[in-house]
This record gives sequence, C-alpha cells and structure tokens, in this order.
Amino acid sequence: MPSVFIRTYGCQMNERDSEAVASQLRDHGFDLVESERSADVILLNTCSVRDMAEQKAIGKMQNLVAESRRANPGQILGFLGCMAQSRGEELVRDVPGVRLVLGTQKFHRAPEYLKSLLNGEARSVVDTEDEKGSESTIREHLPPADGQLQPVTAFVSIMQGCNQHCSFCIVPYTRGHERCRPIAEIVDECRELVDRGVREVTLLGQIVNSYGKRDIPIVDGKSGFVQLLEAVHEIDGLERIRFTSPHPKGYGLDLVEAYGRLPKLCESAHIPLQSGSDRLLKLMKRQYTRDRFLELVNQLRAVQPGMGLSTDVIVGFPGETEDDFQQTVDLFREVEFDQAFVFRYSKRRNTPAAEMDGQLSEEIKEYRNQHLLQVMNEIGEKRFQTFVGREVEILVLGPSRKNPLRLEGRTRCHKIVVFEGHPRHIGQLIKVRIEKVGSFTLYGTPAIVNLDN
Repeated sequence: MPSVFIRTYGCQMNERDSEAVASQLRDHGFDLVESERSADVILLNTCSVRDMAEQKAIGKMQNLVAESRRANPGQILGFLGCMAQSRGEELVRDVPGVRLVLGTQKFHRAPEYLKSLLNGEARSVVDTEDEKGSESTIREHLPPADGQLQPVTAFVSIMQGCNQHCSFCIVPYTRGHERCRPIAEIVDECRELVDRGVREVTLLGQIVNSYGKRDIPIVDGKSGFVQLLEAVHEIDGLERIRFTSPHPKGYGLDLVEAYGRLPKLCESAHIPLQSGSDRLLKLMKRQYTRDRFLELVNQLRAVQPGMGLSTDVIVGFPGETEDDFQQTVDLFREVEFDQAFVFRYSKRRNTPAAEMDGQLSEEIKEYRNQHLLQVMNEIGEKRFQTFVGREVEILVLGPSRKNPLRLEGRTRCHKIVVFEGHPRHIGQLIKVRIEKVGSFTLYGTPAIVNLDN
C-alpha cells in the first residue's frame, strides 16, 4: 500500500482541498502518514495569494528533493493547488525532482495520476486544464484517525473560483471563474457531517456571498446564498452555521436580515476591508467605498449588537500615501474590529497592481504593518475586556491547542474560550463565565454545578 504525506500552505480553502484529496487517496488504497520520511509520495498544496507562501513552498520542495535523492530515490514529489495552477510546467523545470503538478480543478485526479507514476506508466504529470464540474469534486471528509475524537466543526466548499478581479489578486487566474454547487448537494454533505457528530459547519467560497448570483433566481427577495443558508439551517442536529470569505458588495439586505431571523447563523462576520482610503479602494477595484463599508457595519450591528467583526487589510499597496494609510488606521478605530489580518502588499504575477507606479519599499510596508497591528492589538484588548464577568455560550471544540489539559470552545461571535472542563462536554453547547483575557483569547469557568455529571 503506497503511503502519502500532504502538507498545506495557505488558507482554510487550501486545508479543505487537502482533506478532500487525502480522503480520495485513502479511498483508492493509499495510506496516509504523518512523516515525510516514511512516505512514498509527498504532496505540497500551495497558496499563491502572497509571494512568501510560494517561496516557502518552493524552498521546502527543494529540501525534499535533496533529501529524497539521498535517502529515498523512488519517492514521488508533487505540487497541488494555486501555485501549481499558476506555474504549471515551470515547476517541473525549475525544481528538478518534482514529478506531479496538479491545478485547482484537478485535485480529484490525484489518485489516478499517482498510480500511473508509481506503476512507471508516466515519468511526470502536469495537469492544469479547466474541468467542468470540478466544483463538485471537493466533498469528501476524512474520518478521525484511530484514537482521535470526531471534530465537531467542518468546512464545506460551496463553490470554486472568483469573478471579482481585484487588481492585486491572482486568485481569478488560479481558481478560475465562479462555479457553484447545487443547494441540495451541499445540504446532503452537511447532513452527512452532522450524522458523524459535526455540530458547526463553515461554508467556504472565494467570495462566498456571491454564491448562486448567476444561477439561482431570487425568491421572495432572497438571493441564492440566503436560500442556501435557509436550507442548511433546516438540518436537524446542526447547531451553528458560519461562512467565509465574503465580499462587502455581496451583503444585500436579505443577508444582513438573515442574521436576525436564522438562530443557527452565528453573529460573526469576516469582511475584508483591504483599505480605508476610497482612492486606494478604486485602484484595487473593490467596488465599494469607505462610507458603504461603514454603512454595512452599522447595518450588521443594528441586527446583532454583539456581532463579532474581523477583516483583512493590505498595507503598502502601490501609491499608498501616509494619508491613505492614516485613513485605514482611522477606520480601524471607528469600526473597532475584534480581529484583523494585516498583510504587506506582495506583487503577484499577471495582476494589474504589479505594474502600477508607486511601488513602496519593504521598509515602509513593514512599518505600516507593525503600526496597524499595534492599533489592532489595542482595539482587540479593549473589545475582549468587555467580556470579563459575562456569561457566554460556547461550542466545546476539544483540548486547548496550547494546553491539552484544558478544553477550548468558541463563542457565537467567534471568540476562543479556554477553561477547565471534562472531555465528555466536547461537542456540547455550554455556558461559561469569563474571568480574564489573554491575547485574543478568553478564559473562564463553566456555569454548571458538576462537570463529572
């Protein structure tokens, strides 16, 4: 039985893709292992959103090639995902020893291509062609390994691709145009996960709230995405629904109002801002303004005052002035996000922003990155302190990642809570009284009489 090791670089969508590939390989007789040294096949699922992720993956592969030549010459090494889609044949040429390159619409072909390579029927395989129906091939989920608990949360891919074409982003070129799965198919997958013990699902899409925009007619004022949320909401045994990553322009009133009438839809929203400057937003081709973003935030908080808000921001975009950057800082202070992911602008091949005038130095990018992170830390500490003394509902996820002797859970507004608890409460919704705050983490005590009962 050939053994496979898969390493993932990048976002939740990449993690979901890797899980589906791993499940498909297992179903075709491959053994999944956790050690590179013991693997007959090593696959790196790569991200292209930022240059750092690409360089990290290439550096890792170069080290694997050198080690393979020394210790295991028959080992098959390959790239999957966005960087594979973007670079294709060049990866085989520039990293001698790589024998498999599979693009984003070809994940499900991994078993047949690897068998071909292992059997000596092919020397190398590069496949980055479009394939109709590929959006419905990312649905398999791995069962827990021996001795492991069934995860109580799961990601579900509802679509592939992106039609937005932001000037800084390579994703439309690596993931293709938007392609959506049928509602019934997604509901069936979610129902199967609930039957396994999953209590919370997160619906995934590159711009998740554009789901069905071109394929599903509006019914009673509800978009295709809201119709999907309603259908998933009806699944018995499912406790919570989340989604990521949306686009501000995709928040119609029907979606805003859904937060107030669908109890399973958690009051948490990750809304990528990218910049607080209208001038830069226009250069980025984001199709909304600063005022529209603020209006959306106010609409969401009017429906759910306890709404947890997080965002993505790019600093150092070409031509960004000190005034542009200060507008982003000011907007951070006005909105008071609960959390933010701040990224330095990174040139991506074939994107308009890569050719724009006014490219900034790494020193300026780093300064602005650190400054905005400091602002976010100040805001986050203030926001998290408001939870001290409050009783909140959490879904218990499992042992704490930093201290396995404790448990951790997540609030509806997406805050992690660490507490002393009993393993039998994993997968349950319980009340916890918050006693103190750490770095973007809450600590509390279960509001129940006896954890052993």
